[in-house]
Amino acid sequence: MSVLRVFSRKMATAAKINNVVIIGGGLMGSGIAQVAAATGHNVTLVEVNDQLVDKAIGGIKKSLERVAKKQFKDDTAKGQEYIQGTLEKLKGSAKLEESVANSDLVIEAIIEKMPIKHELFSKIDAVAPKGTVFASNTSSLSIGEIGSITKRQDRFGGLHFFNPVPMMKLLEVIRTEKTSEETYQQLMEFGKRLGKTCITCKDTPGFVVNRLLVPYMAEAVRLLERGDASARDIDIAMKLGAGYPMGPFELSDYVGLDTTNNILQGWHEKYPDNPLFKPVKLVEKLVSEGKLGVKSGEGFYSYKK
Repeated sequence: MSVLRVFSRKMATAAKINNVVIIGGGLMGSGIAQVAAATGHNVTLVEVNDQLVDKAIGGIKKSLERVAKKQFKDDTAKGQEYIQGTLEKLKGSAKLEESVANSDLVIEAIIEKMPIKHELFSKIDAVAPKGTVFASNTSSLSIGEIGSITKRQDRFGGLHFFNPVPMMKLLEVIRTEKTSEETYQQLMEFGKRLGKTCITCKDTPGFVVNRLLVPYMAEAVRLLERGDASARDIDIAMKLGAGYPMGPFELSDYVGLDTTNNILQGWHEKYPDNPLFKPVKLVEKLVSEGKLGVKSGEGFYSYKK
């Protein structure tokens, strides 16, 4: 058989993703659902109850209104058409098993706790069609370990989006040692249809962005702990000296100190000999005090009015 025929056969068997299920209606899950619906996919956003479903859909409507106001400021009719067209492609549900029964792709965007992710994927693995591809939006956990409890490890990969999803252009596509070439191509094509710039990374801690970003933020805090410079001066230095749009402390507060702390703790438990992954005492102290950054009103800086 010629190389061309083999390639053509592979391309023919790579099914197009149309029906997408997003599990988790938080900022990330809602953002993914919005972008997928806006690009013509049939999207079901799943939450644990109807109240959270309504909250997530309501948040997406407000986000779409902001996008429409910006993109179609000179044409209100087109803006309304964009909003309505996107919402027609989107529905919410609190019925997990029913939602995945006709799915091409299921993306998990829930809490960063391995046992909870295992419980979820074990449940849907039994009811989703055999050809359905599973993906996780995890930013720090092992994709291979998350998918290890399923019977479709060849159809399991990572799709790491960035917040806010409608604005951020990057998508990290993660393939494990067991992810098939067909699944990888499906995930890449899906990302491109969303309008994202897709990069590929192996299943390594933090993938590309967080593997570099989290140790960078941690080292900035260690610099502060030693009294070498103030948080404000370190932020100014990295913005004006390195060209970063935000300083490490501003970024930490935006991401959430609890998120950064959880990532470091998880990596440290798995790789205790790597000094870059060592948790930072000051971050742990702020988290214990409920100072999580922008979302709590205070972190390294105060955001209280």
